Amino acid sequence: MKILVVDDEKLLVKGIKFNLENEGYQVECAYNGADAVELARTGTFDLIILDLMMPEIDGLEACMRIREFSNVPIIMLTARGEDADKIIGFECGADDYITKPFNILELKARIRAMLRRASGGAQGKPDKCITVGDLTLDTEQRVAIRDGETVELTAKEYDLIELLMKNPRRVYSRENLMNVVWGYSYTGDYRTVDVHIRRLREKLERTPAEPEHILTKWGVGYYFKG
Repeated sequence: MKILVVDDEKLLVKGIKFNLENEGYQVECAYNGADAVELARTGTFDLIILDLMMPEIDGLEACMRIREFSNVPIIMLTARGEDADKIIGFECGADDYITKPFNILELKARIRAMLRRASGGAQGKPDKCITVGDLTLDTEQRVAIRDGETVELTAKEYDLIELLMKNPRRVYSRENLMNVVWGYSYTGDYRTVDVHIRRLREKLERTPAEPEHILTKWGVGYYFKG
């Protein structure tokens, strides 16, 4: 597995690189947003760790540019821990968010969880599709298809719609979805889930403002209607 670590704090990058290489990962490093975008464009990475505050272009802009051509899982790394900043990060395409100072064990756990989900799990993936109306989910390729056209989804967007489509009509609270899809107990702002649901509706629903499939049960949570 190959990971790109991007942060303008060179000592921090050195420490992360050392710890991840000890886990068996291949690690490439960059120290500004512009280099991060170029490396992501020309290289092949399984995951990117991207700092928010960097020279040339910041992490948010770098994340948005990377999302124009890649759905590689991105963990945003930053000293800014406000919930509003996290929401902005998710809006820009980040899949996860960890705040400095952090425990390296937590970072490694987040990386393992994200890579496991991105690969569809350690064991063999089901070689079948889930089809509901005009939507098809290819669980082997981890892609969504609408009216025969492939729809680009981030890792977390895919995980979320797969869970909902595999369990039609089951209502999940925001807390349930954070714990199942993100893989850890989250104590912050559950609007993270709302952001991802809205993006899924924009990508998969014919009329996002009047969704047919990804529905809300007011005061409870979200569910998928077949």
